[in-house]
Amino acid sequence: MKKITIAIDGHSSCGKSTMAKDLAQKVGYVYVDTGAMYRAVTYYALSHSLFDSSGVLDSEGLASALPHLTISFKANASTGRPDTYLDGECVEPYIRGMEVSGKVSEVAALPFVREALVQQQQRMGMEKGVVMDGRDIGTVVFPDAELKVFVTASAEVRARRRYDELKGKGEVADYDEILRNVVERDYQDSHRWTTVI
Repeated sequence: MKKITIAIDGHSSCGKSTMAKDLAQKVGYVYVDTGAMYRAVTYYALSHSLFDSSGVLDSEGLASALPHLTISFKANASTGRPDTYLDGECVEPYIRGMEVSGKVSEVAALPFVREALVQQQQRMGMEKGVVMDGRDIGTVVFPDAELKVFVTASAEVRARRRYDELKGKGEVADYDEILRNVVERDYQDSHRWTTVI
């Protein structure tokens, strides 16, 4: 059977990743969480002090480091789902928290970050048989994808999903803070320049 590219797009925390992981597993395709790639770069910037004490990002420092970063996905033996690796280290436990969530839109909006990661994503999908989820997958990354799905939900439902996910991992979570973050990310995502230059 001919393999295709499946692009799943939508707002943050609306269930794109859950849907994409389940679909990829069901049809035997490779799953790529593009949002996790941006989160991994954000985590790198945070863990390497590229944000100063006032929260300003050293974009030049990130630009010089980015070509040397390796982001990959490996199956987790206990969950059967892929975990995100940055330079060979599993960063899955670190990239879903509020610290990364609060900075990821800023990092993702940088044209050099988007260009580098879109190129990686397009290389990953060249041989088809892939399910990718994330922002702009069906418009920028794979405009010719054979199947495109757009997923959405209210900000309150998405905040509750993120809250339940964090609490399920035993992390401290504040619903109101998460809701503010979801609304802020929606605004940033809807007002950023989506064309990769």
